[in-house]
Order: sequence, then C-alpha cells, then structure tokens
Amino acid sequence: MGVALAPAKINLTLEVLGRRDDGYHTLRSVMVPIGLVDRIEFERNEAGLVVEAPDEIGVENLVSRALAAAGATGLNVRLTKNIPIGGGLGGGSSDAAAILRAAMSGKLGAVACDDWLRAARDLGSDVPFFLTGTAALVEGTGERVTPLGALPAWWVVVVRPRAAVSTAEAYRLLDEARAGGAVPSRPRNESASLRAVDALQRKDFAALQRDLTNDFHIPIVHAFGEIARADAALRSAAGSALLSGSGSCLFALLQDETAARAAAARVDRASCDGIFVVPFEQGDAWK
Repeated sequence: MGVALAPAKINLTLEVLGRRDDGYHTLRSVMVPIGLVDRIEFERNEAGLVVEAPDEIGVENLVSRALAAAGATGLNVRLTKNIPIGGGLGGGSSDAAAILRAAMSGKLGAVACDDWLRAARDLGSDVPFFLTGTAALVEGTGERVTPLGALPAWWVVVVRPRAAVSTAEAYRLLDEARAGGAVPSRPRNESASLRAVDALQRKDFAALQRDLTNDFHIPIVHAFGEIARADAALRSAAGSALLSGSGSCLFALLQDETAARAAAARVDRASCDGIFVVPFEQGDAWK
C-alpha cells in the first residue's frame, strides 16, 4: 500500500487585484504549506478504480478528478480528511496535488497524462502551488507560482470558527466593502506580498508579521459573528489573527512550538470548533 500526504496551506498575504472579463479574479499571495495533513492511501485493484472519501465532499471530489486527469486505473484509493473542509486551507486542492505527485513519481502505476502542469491548473487555481512542496508567491489566477525555497522553523495556531464562508459570498462582501468593486492600486513595488517574500526568505519574523494581510479579513469578520468571536479569541491568546484564503479559518504565526502551544492553550475553546498547532511544512527537496 502506498501513502500520500496532503498538507494544508495558509495565506500570509492575499491581495485581490481585480476581476477579469471571464469572471476570475487576479491575486497576489504568499502561501505556505503547514503540517495539518490529509492522508491518501492507495493499493492495486485489478478490477477497476474505487475511491473512498467522506460523504461531505461528494462523489465528484478533487481526488477523483485528479485520478481521472492522471489517467490512473486499477486502484483502491482511500482519503482520510484532517484539514477542515471549506476553511480556506486548500485541503481539496492539496489532495489533488498529492495524487498528481504520486502519479508523476510512478506510485500509481501506469498513467496517461502528458501535461502535468495543465492538469494541475485545470483542477483548481491552488493546485499548482501545492506541487512546489514549499512556500510560494502565487500570482495571476494561481498559474504563476514562484517557489521561495527553504522555510524557517516557525509554527502556526489555526482556529476553525463555527461558520462557513463560500467563495462567492466572500467576493460579494469584498466588492461591497470596496464601494461596488473599486480596486485599490497595488503596484508591485508597493506590494505587501513582495515585502513578505523578502522577510520570509531572510527569516525576519518581525518584518513578516508587519506585512501579514488579507483583503477578505475585515469584510468577513464584520459579516460573521462566529468568525469575529474566533478572531477576538485568537488575538487575545496569540496577539494576532488573520483569515486564511477566503475563510473561515484564522491563524496566528509564532516563532517556535513552545510559544505556539502556549498561545493555543489560552484560546477560549467556546469561541471555535477546533484548534490546530502545527509547523510550517515543506518537501524534502527544500530542506
């Protein structure tokens, strides 16, 4: 039996730069994989392809779609979810990327795919990021991914509020907050994301903390009482809180495990549905 691990991600920055004519939004974001992982097990099954996954993610989940994109056959595949669904942590995209990585390495046996990057892009805007195995600057609609190399040994506290936010709702709230969709000017030489890249690569924790930003954070916290409650609890416990992606999970960045676990212990358990204390995660190629 083979095993593939699919890490969650957080967005240290997320700048929404505009909306294209095709409806997609252009973004600039620094994403980091973290040690909260889904587990995918697979073994040969000559009778066909069987996928076991939690009911809540449905039959047309990203694992099934990634297997189809890879052209994998003759497998039993079991997905165990640990990453909260719909929390802005990229679990589904990471699951898909884990399947593609396993297929590329030959762990799924004979497959039929001649363009892995295109397959990743077709599966979802975050999937190319998860192929890098480390932090990355992600631009465009997710297709421009610049890996950032070895990561510092920092930790995060992630809280899951008792609320869910759809991507469509998140963008609606952001457009309303921007007075009908007016987008602030974000030249690259003034970008918080580019400053965050520099701070992360220099392992300058204080500088990175100053540039943590997410355009969705304020509109969503204002609109959802349960998220606001979790935000306040995490800020009180850890000194900061930021939405990941379009939510609903929030995180705080800490320099080491001791500080992270101490902060997590101070979070009011009544304010959220779950608390995770995990390090930055990266593939062996970057260590």
